[in-house]
Amino acid sequence: MLEKFVKTDAEWRAQLDDLSYRVTRKHGTERAFSHDDFPKGPGTYACICCGAALFGQSTKFDSGTGWPSFYAPISPETVDSSFFMRRTEVHCNRCAAHLGHVFPDGPAPTGLRYCMNGVALKFEPAE
Repeated sequence: MLEKFVKTDAEWRAQLDDLSYRVTRKHGTERAFSHDDFPKGPGTYACICCGAALFGQSTKFDSGTGWPSFYAPISPETVDSSFFMRRTEVHCNRCAAHLGHVFPDGPAPTGLRYCMNGVALKFEPAE
């Protein structure tokens, strides 16, 4: 199990650019189709805040939504009931960064679509 990663708001602001801070620390969302530049080779998508492994490249797929999508996570999600909706919000298990949401319209084998904000992820190529 990963040790929890905690920083002050000022430390997060100093580490992250404005958009990454707004998305990961304030539960924002980036514009669709703003992150189509991720590599296609083997590797892992990690949390931009703490570096925790979140998704394997082998679970990424093109959902047509304009956000990076995966059908299976490495880290768990939490439920968000804000705005009078019930949806499943995905957070980093290590630093609690907001990553995106999960929906029940993904491909086999899970049937899930983890719709992530690209600014919340960094790609780490396999060695």
